Amino acid sequence: MSDIAAARDRIDGYAAALFSIAKVDGGETDLVDEIHAAANALSGNDELIETLKDPRVPAHRKQGIVDELLAKRASGVTVAAMNFIISCGQARNLREIAGRLAEMAADAQGEVVAEVRTPMELDAEQIERLQAAIARATNKRVHVRTVIDPSVVGGIVTKVGDTVFDGSIRGRFADLREQWS
Repeated sequence: MSDIAAARDRIDGYAAALFSIAKVDGGETDLVDEIHAAANALSGNDELIETLKDPRVPAHRKQGIVDELLAKRASGVTVAAMNFIISCGQARNLREIAGRLAEMAADAQGEVVAEVRTPMELDAEQIERLQAAIARATNKRVHVRTVIDPSVVGGIVTKVGDTVFDGSIRGRFADLREQWS
């Protein structure tokens, strides 16, 4: 088995475990959303991820960091899930595990997940319009998960499965540059 396939299997395994917890916990959609948001928040800080994946940093210190950052914003189950993944040495895969978890939850409900990266928070009406547009484009029910990403300059970047729709200014410039080449 290649390293890439092994990494994919590992990510799928952790996501499946979290999905099982979410189903047993009862608030499946809310917990999946919360885990997704927590993983993206932690993964959004390179220095933090470096600390959480550093084998020289004691496990209790990593847990303390996660507890301090998430305790007031997330449920105990989400905090425990983040600590579990990190204690298993998977801090570098937090975002991918959460993304795969979201895909599993959506698939169980007959939906697809659209991960929308935007530099600022979207309001409910904007999310609804975006959801409708993606549903028309994919012919599937869509669950939108937003990620605040300051590196997206103007516009949004949407990922549905393996397909990326780059509506950012950076993406438009890249398209122009490619056309002029």
